[in-house]
Amino acid sequence: MPASLSTARTRAALRVSARVSVELLLVLVMTAVALWLLGRMWSVVWPLIVGLLLTTLTWPMARFLRRHGWPPALAAASVTVLFLAVAAAVVALIAVPVASQSGELTEGVVDGIHKVRDWAAGPPLNIDEDQVSGALDTAAERIQKSAGSLVTTVLAGVSTVVNGVVTAVLAVFLMFFFLKDGPRFLPWLARQLPGRLATDVPIVAERSWNTLGSFVRSQAAVGLLDAVFIGVGLWVVDVPLVLPLAVLTFVSAFVPIVGALFAGFVAVLIALVSNGLTDALIVLAIIIVVQQLEGNVFQPMIQSRGLGLHAAVILLAVTLGGSLAGIVGSLLAVPVAAMVAVFWNYLREQLSEPLQEPDTGEPPVGGSGTADAVGAS
Repeated sequence: MPASLSTARTRAALRVSARVSVELLLVLVMTAVALWLLGRMWSVVWPLIVGLLLTTLTWPMARFLRRHGWPPALAAASVTVLFLAVAAAVVALIAVPVASQSGELTEGVVDGIHKVRDWAAGPPLNIDEDQVSGALDTAAERIQKSAGSLVTTVLAGVSTVVNGVVTAVLAVFLMFFFLKDGPRFLPWLARQLPGRLATDVPIVAERSWNTLGSFVRSQAAVGLLDAVFIGVGLWVVDVPLVLPLAVLTFVSAFVPIVGALFAGFVAVLIALVSNGLTDALIVLAIIIVVQQLEGNVFQPMIQSRGLGLHAAVILLAVTLGGSLAGIVGSLLAVPVAAMVAVFWNYLREQLSEPLQEPDTGEPPVGGSGTADAVGAS
């Protein structure tokens, strides 16, 4: 006969399941509250995050100066000024050659428009001038009707630019203070926390900092690979402004999705107006191949080694972050996943029980006891 269910065991299993469900529900509620508070404080949290990312880039230089006897404030100020100078040089390296060839690029754009119009007028489209003019008149009429929404869009764009400038300025100031007072933060934090937290939180914070540095360095390596491969491809095709486009590709690699699309669009546009449609298609193919290699091979491999995460985890994290929070979510998905892994590994270390060897009554191999081993070391 089949065995009957035990009523006592069934009730015990249901009580355990109910308790676990309530605890998970409480954890989810607390997580939702924390995310809501984070969203309310985002105007402060975002400059803080950007400042930390910049600090991971500049801290090796500041640490080198401090180890060679520089005062912390002088080292932080020098590195901050050097960072601003490098940023200005990058902008100049992109803007100056583009400005010097702006006339040729403008003529190329105009010629490109005329070529597109001539191509549209021929078979199979056979679009004549009246249809083009009618389409332009219709577009102008729609623009006039939506003037109010356009003004709102322009104002929103201006507000975004202003917020971006404010965020950048705050991030630079925070970077200076992090470089100056960063090593004193963990000891100060340990003094503020009670009991076991005084030990656990600084350890997790230090590991998270090392993980964040690995993320930024790996992202820089991926951007460098993109810039080299795309730059070589542009040089082979003989596209002008190769060096500014390579620099733009490297800088844009730090902004997921939009950065790659923007840099690729600029490169294809310049190839189109300068060399023609065939070279533009070749450049587009080169960019697509490099971007596919970066997203599916280079980035997961490099970041998985530096962050201790599997490549599939990184791909899933970027996809989830982008679906939840757009560009910012894609940017922060990998470091957040890595920090969650740091916290989880430390929690496992603290909750796991140490392996105990069976006591056989014999001294360990290689010595008569712990004291002899320590003395030998």
